[in-house]
Amino acid sequence: MFDYGCTLEMGRNFTLDGGMDGISHSLEVLYGAVKAPNYDQVKEIALAGIELCLAGLVRTSRDSGDREGRELLGMDTDLGSYAIMVGGTNGWHLTSFSLVDVLSHGRACMLTNPYYTVFFAPAIKDPLRWVGDILYRQGFMKERVDSLRGRELGMAVARGLVAVGFPTTLGQVPGITREHIDRALTAAKDPQLESKLKNMPVPLDASTVDQFMGPILEAAVKGKFEGIRTMD
Repeated sequence: MFDYGCTLEMGRNFTLDGGMDGISHSLEVLYGAVKAPNYDQVKEIALAGIELCLAGLVRTSRDSGDREGRELLGMDTDLGSYAIMVGGTNGWHLTSFSLVDVLSHGRACMLTNPYYTVFFAPAIKDPLRWVGDILYRQGFMKERVDSLRGRELGMAVARGLVAVGFPTTLGQVPGITREHIDRALTAAKDPQLESKLKNMPVPLDASTVDQFMGPILEAAVKGKFEGIRTMD
């Protein structure tokens, strides 16, 4: 049992870190499970978690003592934990491991997930529509994504995700260096972490990390989606 009231005195940045981690768990599992036999279960858990978290972040950003907002965030992070029990994490969790000296885990995941969203776009049409609808309802997107397709759809949802957190680019992070990018690419080629690459909706292996993950991280540094390569 947990009393969500215990979180009422959490500072804004700490609250954002937790909320971003919760969103990232649900979003990453949702993207990665598109071909999984339990996808209906994953969808129900993940979409509920994402909506609760965005609603909670909106409320607590206006009033840090908003008890209902705190409860929404608490339920979201619970659902995020549930999501990774029935699915698995992939790209941005893998990248986050190389950023622990300059970013909290939740913020590292949230910062890179819009850029992975663009890369994954050709393989996750339905999840992008569902997530885009939630972002629109919660005020993070000005227009619906119903008429968009492919990469254009991915970029629209990515822009909505960027609106959730700060910083929004790796280039804005104090202490970030080229060494962090190289470290992340090297880690992605580690055979012990291969499951993260295979669990992506667009799977990679060690031989394709530099070709595809490299541009994703470069885009995350500059805040420009255009340089991200996608597989058709």
